Amino acid sequence: MSSQVITSSAPANSTVPYTLRVYNTLAKTKQVFQPVTPGRVGIYLCGPTVYDKAHIGHMVGPVIFDAIKRYLVYCGYQVTWVVNITDVDDKLIQKAKQRGTSMAQVARENIEDYLANLRGLGVDQIDQMPKATEHIEEIIRFIQDLIDRGFAYHSDGDVFFDVAKDVNYGKLSNRSADSQQGEGGEAAVKKRSPGDFALWKAAKPDEPAWDSPWGAGRPGWHIECSAMSRTILGKTFDIHGGGLDLVFPHHENEIAQSECCHGQPMVNYWMHNGLMRAGAGGKMGGRGERKAEQATVDTKISRSKGAGGLADLIAEHGGQTLRFFLLRTHYRSTIVFGPEGLAEAKTALEAFTRFFERYERITGQSFYDVTPVLRRQDGDRSSESDGSPQDLLAEVARRRDAYLAKMDDDFNTGAAISELFELLRSLNKFIDQHDLEDPAARDGDLLQMLRQATVTLRELTWLLGLFCSAPDEPKTAQNGLVEPLLDLLVDLRTQSRQRKDFATADQIRQRLSELGITLEDRKDGTLWRLP
Repeated sequence: MSSQVITSSAPANSTVPYTLRVYNTLAKTKQVFQPVTPGRVGIYLCGPTVYDKAHIGHMVGPVIFDAIKRYLVYCGYQVTWVVNITDVDDKLIQKAKQRGTSMAQVARENIEDYLANLRGLGVDQIDQMPKATEHIEEIIRFIQDLIDRGFAYHSDGDVFFDVAKDVNYGKLSNRSADSQQGEGGEAAVKKRSPGDFALWKAAKPDEPAWDSPWGAGRPGWHIECSAMSRTILGKTFDIHGGGLDLVFPHHENEIAQSECCHGQPMVNYWMHNGLMRAGAGGKMGGRGERKAEQATVDTKISRSKGAGGLADLIAEHGGQTLRFFLLRTHYRSTIVFGPEGLAEAKTALEAFTRFFERYERITGQSFYDVTPVLRRQDGDRSSESDGSPQDLLAEVARRRDAYLAKMDDDFNTGAAISELFELLRSLNKFIDQHDLEDPAARDGDLLQMLRQATVTLRELTWLLGLFCSAPDEPKTAQNGLVEPLLDLLVDLRTQSRQRKDFATADQIRQRLSELGITLEDRKDGTLWRLP
């Protein structure tokens, strides 16, 4: 049985009234999105080969497609999202030998790590996570079909795909069959052409193997995805995702296998995310659409480069910060990973946190208790505005429309986040203009307008999987002392200022700042905030 992560889907709607445009790697252009079955969407995202712990690069695709599924459901589609697990592979076998354990044990440990990291980053929309070892029978049938149709051949226990038989080979990557780099060693002498790739690998001593018509062995990497996607989503489905590094040979070979086997397109829209590279971060939260990173660096984030420690990274920075960091660029852009970018992500999120605190002080309601709008047609507030210059809801409607236009245009989360900052500025400006922090100045109509506008902020952040639940407070034995001690220091600083002893007051602020504790002086007192 496949592992699953909690999900939610909208009822199928045969007439979704929104026009989305998606960049299709195969067409090399943006295309209007039209699913195979009206109202339903099938998505397949290539998941990890679980021979080691996950690193931050493994989270790029899941976080992006988590937001994409949320948006499609919000627009009225019923979505099935599949992320596969490769749990049989040369690297897994090698790691098991190094550790003196079984391949299955290595896979189990690293699947648990992967799932824990998905939860840490709020990825909760995946419907099915099939493992290759659970689909061996389907893989064998798929290979036999290719042999029967003349596109594959058996050679001394191995089975290879004959790329010369596929006249369309290379259409995704614009690379010819001759440019396909084949395996060396023993496999090379068994092939008709160097570019032919393995569908089935003959068993070697002391390695995991399954019985097949060609002898004991195990599947090749590419055939696993073709077989699992067909089993769950059908011969032709809507969206296939993955990193740019998978375009060739993995996705090219998937297309060759599937389309030669079925005589019909495998996927309508190929979506590829940019890769993560080590380097400096870019500016966040600026006005207007955020431009793609221009930095050029040579180090791709990967296990072979020593990347890892994702669980530690989540513990240090928080899953919310990492998720925000990954969504702040357009998914097709390079993500430049570094401490500067993470620090800027944290600072940007603090702007929202400060508003949430203001909102709760003013209304008495936690932002996290605001019920988000889950359907696009339910969130339009333009009809509630009165058109007056101070009408917040008219401004909110404009910001919401701009946000949705960015998401409709190839799921541009980076540009949509810029609109979130503009909406946040509008909300803070409204509070300041009407002095709503002062209880004596609060007007019922103005408070209701603020509440309605905040529902929209909740709606749009929820779509990106941001601020879905209140952050957990760290629990330590010393925590019970922190609040009264900080309150005491703030009181002492206030008393110093009243005595015009500004040197002492400034020293208290400076020393707290050095500890990462910020103070916010307001009309009704001073607030402190932990790092």
